[in-house]
Amino acid sequence: MHIVISNLLSGAARAKGTAVVIDVFRAGATACHAVAAGAARLVPAGSVEEALALKQTHPDFLLMGERGCLRPEGFDFGNSPSEIKDADLAGKTVVHATSAGTRGVLAAMESADEVLAMSFVNLSATAAYLSARMPEMVTLVAMGQAGETPSPEDKLCAMYLKNELEDVPNSMEAIRGFLRNTPSAEIFFGETAIVPETDYDLCLALDAFDFVLRARRAPEGFVELVATGPGARREGDG
Repeated sequence: MHIVISNLLSGAARAKGTAVVIDVFRAGATACHAVAAGAARLVPAGSVEEALALKQTHPDFLLMGERGCLRPEGFDFGNSPSEIKDADLAGKTVVHATSAGTRGVLAAMESADEVLAMSFVNLSATAAYLSARMPEMVTLVAMGQAGETPSPEDKLCAMYLKNELEDVPNSMEAIRGFLRNTPSAEIFFGETAIVPETDYDLCLALDAFDFVLRARRAPEGFVELVATGPGARREGDG
């Protein structure tokens, strides 16, 4: 297994082999909490307008996401694990539109053989999935802020997964402490906070979930993320 780390939307668009799209703050954790809340599938959207158009076509779909970290008008939920974790999403299709993570999944679908979505919360499940399948090429895509500016949390998550796959020790406690004092964390704390502070710990809850989020083309033609693994409400390999 040859592992490379790529960055941003441009890196997602060039991903080869099995692409692992990483968005720690906050798309990855929010997506996993949506699955845990019962969502049957997630539909990554490339824009707010695309999400709203899907809602028009499919009125039963729910909308979840952000622009500038805030919930867009007309959306049912923001891109917040704190907000979504107690929602009743049983059997629902949830359209997820974020500035980086969902756009990265769609970009990687154009070039990679397989696309997974990951953050710290389902890292070991993703590592086990890759180790069991041993793809020749793995591209870890650290999405960064809005897919345009590198961010330490996504780079560290990519390195953590690479270390796991190569049997190199990691320290999650050191990562949590370091990230608390980075510009990326300013959205959670103090006068600059614009999202729930509880999102910080939820986004860094290592291995809170034991399922993989795998992208595939839905019968309706759009891309969907489905959960595969013992902790999934719905097996996504059907």
